[in-house]
Amino acid sequence: MIISNLLGIVKKTNSKSTKRHRQEKSKELSSFGQNTGGAAQEASVPRDRDMKKERIKIDFLIHDLKVPLAVIEAGITSLLTRQDKYGKLTEKQEKVLRRALRNTKITQTLVNDALELGRSREGVAHVSTCSISDLVKNTLLEVFDLTNDRLSEEVRTCADLADLKRVLQSHGVGLNVEERLWAQRVCLDEPKVKQILRNLLNNALKYRRSSIEVTIGQEADALLLSVSDDGEGIPQEYHRRIFECYFQMNGDESCPVRGHGLGLAGVLVLVEDMGGKLTLESDQGCGAKFSVRIPLIKTC
Repeated sequence: MIISNLLGIVKKTNSKSTKRHRQEKSKELSSFGQNTGGAAQEASVPRDRDMKKERIKIDFLIHDLKVPLAVIEAGITSLLTRQDKYGKLTEKQEKVLRRALRNTKITQTLVNDALELGRSREGVAHVSTCSISDLVKNTLLEVFDLTNDRLSEEVRTCADLADLKRVLQSHGVGLNVEERLWAQRVCLDEPKVKQILRNLLNNALKYRRSSIEVTIGQEADALLLSVSDDGEGIPQEYHRRIFECYFQMNGDESCPVRGHGLGLAGVLVLVEDMGGKLTLESDQGCGAKFSVRIPLIKTC
C-alpha cells in the first residue's frame, strides 16, 4: 500500500519536474553549442578545452541528479505528513520512511557540495551578508539533522548563544565564540564557508574519542574557524597527503584516516579559491585541529 502510494506521488510529481527539467536542459545545451562554435570546430579545440568539456559533462550529470532526488523527497514527505490521504503508517513503516528521507537529504547535500566545488573551480562566487550566528547554527543543524536527530531538535529550540553552548556541551561539542562576534554580520561566500565548516565538523565527529571543539574568531579583515577533536590524530608524515584526492590509508596502517579521500581535498580547494589558508595541527595520539582563515569582503 505504501509503495503504491509512493509511486503515485512520484509519478505525479515527476511528470511536472521532468517537463520543466527538459526545458532547462534544452536551454543549457543550446547555450553550450553556441559557446563551442559547433561540431565543425571541435577537431581543433585545444586539449584544455576538451578537459573543460569533460568537466562540464560531469557537472551536468551531477546537476541532473537534483530532479529525481527532489521527487523522491517530495514523495516520502507526503507519505509521512499526509497520512489522512495516503493511509495510516505503522511505527515501523514510519521509521523506515524517515530513514529513507534522511539518506535522500544526505545525497542532496552531496550533490550540492559537488556543484559548489565545480562553481568554485570556475571562479564563481555567491557573496552575501550573513550573521555569524546564522552561518554556524544552520551548519550545525545540517550536520546534526543527518547524524543526531535528538541534538538537532535541541539546537533548534535554543533561544540564545548561552543556551546553544550548554546544549552542545552536553553532547560533547564545545563552541567557543564571543557574544559580540556571534551577533556580527559579515560579507563572504556563505555556501562555500558552510561547506567547509560542515566537512570539518563531520570529520571531527567521525574521529573523536569523546569530544570536539569549534572556535570562531576574527582577525583584522578575516574570519577564523577551527575544529578540533580528541581522536587518535594524524602522523606528521601524512599531513600533506590527506589533502590529496582519493588518498586512503591501507588497512594495515596505524593512521585512522579513512573514507573516500575527497572531503579534505574539497575543503582545501574551497579555502584556496577564496584566498584563504588551511592549517593542520596534529600528531599520532594527539587529536587533530584544522584551522581556516577566510578573508572577509568589505562590502557586498
